[in-house]
Amino acid sequence: MRLVIVTGLSGAGKSTALKMLEDDGYFCVDNLPIPLVRKFVSLMSGSQEEDIQNAAIGIDARSGRALEELAEVLDRVESEGQKFEILFLDAEDRVLVKRYKESRRSHPLAMRGRVDDGIRLERQKMEFLKERADYIIDTTHLLTRELKKELDNIFVDNGKFSNMMISVLSFGFKYGIPEDADLVFDVRFLPNPYYVDELRPLTGMDDGVFDYVMDNQVARDFATRLVDMVEFLIPNYAREGKTSLVIAVGCTGGKHRSVTLARVLYNKLVESREYGVRLEHRDIGKDALLKK
Repeated sequence: MRLVIVTGLSGAGKSTALKMLEDDGYFCVDNLPIPLVRKFVSLMSGSQEEDIQNAAIGIDARSGRALEELAEVLDRVESEGQKFEILFLDAEDRVLVKRYKESRRSHPLAMRGRVDDGIRLERQKMEFLKERADYIIDTTHLLTRELKKELDNIFVDNGKFSNMMISVLSFGFKYGIPEDADLVFDVRFLPNPYYVDELRPLTGMDDGVFDYVMDNQVARDFATRLVDMVEFLIPNYAREGKTSLVIAVGCTGGKHRSVTLARVLYNKLVESREYGVRLEHRDIGKDALLKK
């Protein structure tokens, strides 16, 4: 039997992850009291039920003071020969605050104070679980379907997993540089399809624009060097404990050149299958909206 402990920061997606695992056939229990964890593991391991092949336990800050006992409980479970995996869901503080404000829920550790204070306290309390985690997924930039894809890769397909989640983001400089970008690349030096009448209304998602941009030795050389540098940087960032990397590629309007180069980079990174990779075109439709 495969046993997964699903934990992490409030608002990072633990409940959503549990529902997804349940859809994948896992027997899931959320907010199980810490003193019952060892008993639950023992019962699941000895279960003869054919319908229960895998199980998941949700544990979070709501466990209160009992959370401090969890490290000892897990040590005892391991000493008894029971195997388990820990999935830790994380997100940037600003995103957690935004999610709480949108949901109009109070943070379990904020009491009557600010959400920021609750998040800060929760990070301290949950740090020992993050350090012990087998899988860390940063949901800052993840859509629900992308989280589902990552979970299926790990817990259904038994695929290779890295704690690094990479976002390749195209954007337009005239709309501002993405605030959360870790790396920013400017491709405004490439020929601009905007000045070709038949290509102007199209985007880098269209073959005509893609071919126009990449039918240029400078563009091809840049793409090769870009991929080489990013592939060099990623494992070094991962080695330092970084779990989320946003790579932004910008042109003037974020519609043609940046979209094309972001696609090239994304396709190359996906080929390695070593990291979770997502692609987003932030400003691809903004010109059309502004003209209305």
